[in-house]
Amino acid sequence: MPDNKLYLRQNIQVEPLVDRWYAWSYLIPPATAARNLTERHLKIMESYVQSPQMHESAVKNPKLLGGPFIDYKTSRVQDIMELRSTTKRDRDYLLRLSGAIQELDCLLSQVAKGHSLESLYSKVPECLRGYVELAYDLNSQPSFRILEALLYKSAYYDQSAQALMFSVIGSDDRPFVLSTPRLDSDSTVLVRLPFSHESVDALFQLKTTPQPWEKIEELLPVGQEKLALLKSFFTDKKPRPYQRYLGPGVRWRYFGHACILVETEDLSLLFDPVLSYTNEGGISRYTYEDLPDRIDYVLITHNHQDHVLFETLLQIRHKVDRVIVPRSGNGKLQDPSLRLILQNCGFSRIVDLDEMATIPLEHGSITAVPFLGEHADLDIATKSAYLVKARGHALLFAADSCNIEPALYHHIHDALGDIDVLFAGMECDGAPLTWLYGPLMTRPIERSMDQSRRLAGSNYEQVMAIVEEFHCKEVYVYAMGQEPWLNYIMSIKYTPTSRPIIESNKLIAACHGRAIVAERLYGEKEILLEPAGATI
Repeated sequence: MPDNKLYLRQNIQVEPLVDRWYAWSYLIPPATAARNLTERHLKIMESYVQSPQMHESAVKNPKLLGGPFIDYKTSRVQDIMELRSTTKRDRDYLLRLSGAIQELDCLLSQVAKGHSLESLYSKVPECLRGYVELAYDLNSQPSFRILEALLYKSAYYDQSAQALMFSVIGSDDRPFVLSTPRLDSDSTVLVRLPFSHESVDALFQLKTTPQPWEKIEELLPVGQEKLALLKSFFTDKKPRPYQRYLGPGVRWRYFGHACILVETEDLSLLFDPVLSYTNEGGISRYTYEDLPDRIDYVLITHNHQDHVLFETLLQIRHKVDRVIVPRSGNGKLQDPSLRLILQNCGFSRIVDLDEMATIPLEHGSITAVPFLGEHADLDIATKSAYLVKARGHALLFAADSCNIEPALYHHIHDALGDIDVLFAGMECDGAPLTWLYGPLMTRPIERSMDQSRRLAGSNYEQVMAIVEEFHCKEVYVYAMGQEPWLNYIMSIKYTPTSRPIIESNKLIAACHGRAIVAERLYGEKEILLEPAGATI
């Protein structure tokens, strides 16, 4: 019937894009977006145009997963050339901004030798004037602080670059997102829409609340040639209802990687949301259909693309009451404010939590716990583990924290006491510094230095030291990137001889030897915790 109401189908992939590149958190702030444009995107496109055959071969090589190779056949060369030209034309101001950052860093390294910096303000490149503060550290090493909030109010932040690309997802296999732009095809629909627009929330509410097709057309304006395809992404079939947890204790569910939903009868917490779409094949998993209608808190541990995933965050924004992020905003290029990133993408209720600060809950609390390591020794403050106390249980979500200083956890234990359940990341190889942060660097780094500074989590000894310090009763290894639906952001393929697998196997065996429950999480998991002792 023409007046039937329609739902957005559960197997429709909706990718957020910035100038056709997959939108991850460092493509939102103008300064980091500018550096990624010149030092990542344009260089990858230039390489592909020069040697498309090399790229086509490289993406088939498992050893080169996650490398700077475009995952298109040689037939798309003309499309990439057009994207390169359009980008240079439309984002020339970002090209200038990137060059100005490089120039300013060079100026400070050559001229700022410990004397007053006041005279250097007049030498700051024009497009950065008024957007930076020059400073020394206590050893007279010069640097600059970006006034991020002002840059978001300037022409450097252009929401017209943002869009959503719709397509059907039939399997978990997707191209790696940091190296392949999204081009039009006969199976995709592109809708130009700022991430902060209210229509984004209205769109994803269609997963559970149907609307007439006429209203959907108004919500998602596309050309006539794509209208029939867009309509095929909707259905009159009602999704299965969500079953709330109504027990007296705590239920936690593992959704893959570092994404865990913790629920009590009156509270829901979702950590590092990275969700799979509903998929008929593959391993069993929880999906968007397994989220409650209301999420009281989303908690983000750190600002890496596998923990701040806009493809998921935008789809659940209408459900979320508050987002908790580590306190940041120091203006360093490598450490943009996560609060400002989310605010400028339409999230309105954001709590940035200091280390050791606590949010009281009706039957417990949330405490931000210091997070060391996994950031290649860069000065980055936007990282936090979280201790959740609920119904008499204490659960520590440590994500990719690396126990490089055991004394830290001794001090934390003195302050916070024992922990019942530990969730620890053990991706202990990690990519080198430049894999993620290379575009932000204005001077080359020696290969040996780059290889020694890794984006790595804890190994067996490091996690075991935490288990012993906190007298943990249960230990779960997570944030390993093993699930097949994570290949597009993680590019990790483990074998039985991979170090993270060997190290986590040692941990699990050691825990079992001490009668400690231990498991490496994979796919999905549900645990029910009965109320324990007095509520906190």
